[in-house]
Amino acid sequence: MKSSRSLFILIFTVASIFTIQTACAQDRAWHPEDTEFYEPVPPVVRAVPAFLTPPDDAVILFDGSDFSNWTSVRGGDVEWELENGVMTVNPGSGNIVTTEAFGSVQLYLEWRTPAEIIGDGQGRGNSGVFLQRRYEVQILDSYENETYVNGMAGSIYKQYVPYVNAAMPPGEWQSYNIIFEAPLFSENGNVEKPGFLTVFWNGVLVHHNAELEGPTRYIGLPEYSAHGDDGIMLQDHGDLVSFRNIWLRKLDESPVWGE
Repeated sequence: MKSSRSLFILIFTVASIFTIQTACAQDRAWHPEDTEFYEPVPPVVRAVPAFLTPPDDAVILFDGSDFSNWTSVRGGDVEWELENGVMTVNPGSGNIVTTEAFGSVQLYLEWRTPAEIIGDGQGRGNSGVFLQRRYEVQILDSYENETYVNGMAGSIYKQYVPYVNAAMPPGEWQSYNIIFEAPLFSENGNVEKPGFLTVFWNGVLVHHNAELEGPTRYIGLPEYSAHGDDGIMLQDHGDLVSFRNIWLRKLDESPVWGE
């Protein structure tokens, strides 16, 4: 695992240096493909998700009953579909975000890409979950679907490739169990401590204490700017991705975590 992660980082670093030099030499703007790479491809593993029940100290963000803990990023009520305890993206209605802001958390959610395969690559079952609206763990139909590996499901978008591909077939429920350690900033805005992510995808560890290089970006390289606590955001990327059973635990309030 460690050697694979080192290889991913080396390839991404070399690719980034090359594209920076190219961009400077040609005096041109960044393009999305400048920060995408396709190899090495993570091995596929068979996963059997064990869906978790919220513990007693969990903050319930979505239990299937309503959108009371969410709002549209555009302001106003959530316009996503709600049926049989499941919320589904309403394409074009915009991202949604929690009404409460959070720091370091354990975040659990279950998600499902459409059973009917439409499109390919990034155009197939695309969404994402953003910690503090800035740090994305990608959601995508990555079952036998080729795309750039630092943008596949389970990736920390365009920063880290998952150790393995633990995707379930389209139309089946999947889970993320995410440990997020929020970045800390000094009064003058400098980074005192970067953020970290550990991610279990369908019960399989795919990132362990990965150091965030800044907010995840579609174009260009990540770069920190000071911010405080913020909401959990789910993305409307135009695909009918569904969610259920979303909860978190506030790690900043844990006496052990705070020591």
